[in-house]
Amino acid sequence: MKFFLGNKNNEFIKLLPQAIAKLKKNIIDPFLGENNNPKYVNERPPLRAEIFTGEKLEQHAVTIAKRHVLIYEKKSEQLLKRLAENENILLEVYSLLSETLKQNKRISPAAEWLVDNFYLIEEQIFTGKKHLPKGYSKTLPRLLKGESADLPRVYDMAVEIISHSDGHVDIAKLTGFVNAYQTVDNLKLGELWAIPIMLRLGLIENLRRLSILVAEEITDRSLANRWADEMIAVSEKDPKNLVLVIADMARSEPPMESTFVAELNRRLLEKANSLSLPLNWIEQRLSEMGVTTNELIQLDNQNQAATQVSVSNCINSFRFLSTTNWRDFVEDTSIVENILRRDINGIYGKMDFHTRDQYRHAIEKIALCSKFSEQAVAESVIQAAKKNAALNNNSKQAHIGYYLTGKGCIATAKAANAQISVSEKCSRIKNKHPLLIYLSSISILTFLICWLLVEEAATEKLSTSVMITVCIVALLTTTRFAVSLVNWFSTILIKPILLSRMDYSRGIPDEARSMVVIPTLITDISSIDALAEGLEVRFLANRDVNLYFALLTDFKDAETEHLPEDELLVLAIKNRIIELNKKYLRPSNDTFFLFHRPRRWNKYDKTWTGYERKRGKLGDLNALLRGKGESYFSEIVGDTSCFSQIKYIITLDTDTQLPRDTAWKMIGTMAHPLNRPIYNEKKKRVTEGYGILQPRV
Repeated sequence: MKFFLGNKNNEFIKLLPQAIAKLKKNIIDPFLGENNNPKYVNERPPLRAEIFTGEKLEQHAVTIAKRHVLIYEKKSEQLLKRLAENENILLEVYSLLSETLKQNKRISPAAEWLVDNFYLIEEQIFTGKKHLPKGYSKTLPRLLKGESADLPRVYDMAVEIISHSDGHVDIAKLTGFVNAYQTVDNLKLGELWAIPIMLRLGLIENLRRLSILVAEEITDRSLANRWADEMIAVSEKDPKNLVLVIADMARSEPPMESTFVAELNRRLLEKANSLSLPLNWIEQRLSEMGVTTNELIQLDNQNQAATQVSVSNCINSFRFLSTTNWRDFVEDTSIVENILRRDINGIYGKMDFHTRDQYRHAIEKIALCSKFSEQAVAESVIQAAKKNAALNNNSKQAHIGYYLTGKGCIATAKAANAQISVSEKCSRIKNKHPLLIYLSSISILTFLICWLLVEEAATEKLSTSVMITVCIVALLTTTRFAVSLVNWFSTILIKPILLSRMDYSRGIPDEARSMVVIPTLITDISSIDALAEGLEVRFLANRDVNLYFALLTDFKDAETEHLPEDELLVLAIKNRIIELNKKYLRPSNDTFFLFHRPRRWNKYDKTWTGYERKRGKLGDLNALLRGKGESYFSEIVGDTSCFSQIKYIITLDTDTQLPRDTAWKMIGTMAHPLNRPIYNEKKKRVTEGYGILQPRV
């Protein structure tokens, strides 16, 4: 035995692999199942390719854009199925890692990243399922050929970015890549919005492949440790049988992978010369493969480092996906967005995001129903707005929104030869004749129910007078029921439409100066303190240079024009307004105002009261702001020089709050071109737009 251990070129060592290869495997070693897991045999390698700089990545985007061939007819749903498979694999690997840690076994740095951040991986999988509903990917252009054949092209783009950045995605490279791609072929709006979810799916796919490497590494290391434990135990108890253990190991055909060899070599070297025979056998086996133990150990270290970097990059990219403002990304890369920003007077760029997105979706919807591209539809809208701006001074028809969400949207669809669905046609009829359809629905429903009741009563052969009474009662009761039923169905079937809005989040412009007023009664000192405090709270939630706050007050009703406490109450509320202005001093104009009216004789109620209560106060304030109603108020506190510049009034009840940033949103809605009121001189009323808006929850 000493002869065998000491001589590396022993004849036995040379003949052992050949002899074992000729043995017939009648008994399957318990380790065989671990060495050859058929589940992972056909797994693809991680998404790795040459790491590109930003400039090189943009060049690559142009290359793949020229290579992509799109199809629209064939539709399939592969991404959701693959996501479910990825989830199962990741859960299996996580369970394996957890079990390994419970046994106090060593795991690689990449495995530690997976265990420590698995909560984030699960969160990303959940987000992927949520934002990738069934059938969503079918609406996206897909590829005809290549590794991503029949998959959305944006998924292939995501895979390319991940591959050439080793899973490290950042907004600068991503934006440059997408913009470079669009120099060859424009992406649809739906594709731009799909990029975040496709990146998420690509990263999950990459983690699946990396986790399999981690699982195989654990399996190889575990196998190496089990053989090492057996060899060490035999060498200590019965050294002469060590060759039999080596023969068993050779017969099981262990994977001569870097992890297995490195771990087995490490364990055997701990016992120095006592286990040189298996070390010699390993070296002999590797020499036949053209490698050495040291090379495989070095390769194992490199693989572990590379896997750790890839896993950490994927995890950090998940965080990037969760924290990035994708609204800005879409607008920075959208060709349609660039076209719409050519709107006359730049109104489009001054609107808030939701309104701009509403316009873009309108274009996307028209393009989807026609043979025109989204860019062509956007261009036609811009040209229509410019044409109408030159013909008349109507600000609405000179704004692109008129042709996308306003009355001109039907003409835009016709110009694009869009195929209108039946539901869309019904919706248009409903919007054109809402009152007629509403009353007709109630009438038809009332008639049907009433007819059924009367027909049932007719079977009783009642007298004519009784039948007439039954008809009247049935009509009254069924009408109320029909109204309730139609109202209920209306809330379900009719979707609310958000009004267009300007973006005044950075400040209300001078031309839209506004005042928040609270019409109220002053009754005692404690109520005055509460009113002043409420006014201050509303101001703090909606601070703006061009937004003013005022109390619009009356005394309580009385039998006489003046009461003893009137003067004290007026003095108290004046002082509170003055204190607020000093506390929040502005370089120009005051922030807080007081408008107080005296009592007037009401000949109908036979009492002294504020004229027409709340409606009267608002009417008097409107006259004052127009320079005609100063006599209506007995006390005015605040700089009156700004009155002529105030355009909008926001009126609140005493118990109504004004949440943060609500004021600019309401003002921005009123100021939008499509919502501006147009007064019809003939009809003596506002026929388009809105003179008054009442927000609803």
